[in-house]
Amino acid sequence: MKRKATAVWNGTVKEGKGHLTTQSKVLSKTSYSFNSRFAEGTGTNPEELLAAAHAGCFTMKLSLDLTEAGYTPDELETESVITLEEGRIQLSALHLKAKVPGIGEKEFQEIAKGAKENCPVSGAFSFDITLTAELL
Repeated sequence: MKRKATAVWNGTVKEGKGHLTTQSKVLSKTSYSFNSRFAEGTGTNPEELLAAAHAGCFTMKLSLDLTEAGYTPDELETESVITLEEGRIQLSALHLKAKVPGIGEKEFQEIAKGAKENCPVSGAFSFDITLTAELL
């Protein structure tokens, strides 16, 4: 499987602007800029997209692993917080809230940890990944 996205940028880093388009067109000329990355401007940014990719991948992997273990999750909600410091991405902090009928806390934590370690996006990252997992 291959997926692609395209970035276009015009101008200097601070005054310029760009847009991103994904193969699926879910993002179609979606704006990004210096302000949307480093302040509170309108548009997306690479860190936000990494956070979405990591939250989505981890959550799907967890659903797969829970299903294979015999559980049907009612709801899995994951937030990923990407930390950019000193010009480098340092951390993806995953925060999970899960409703999984019939599973015990210990087994839930083990399966969640395995999903964190084995989702494809986690494997692509060289920075730290943390997980807090709450079984509701």
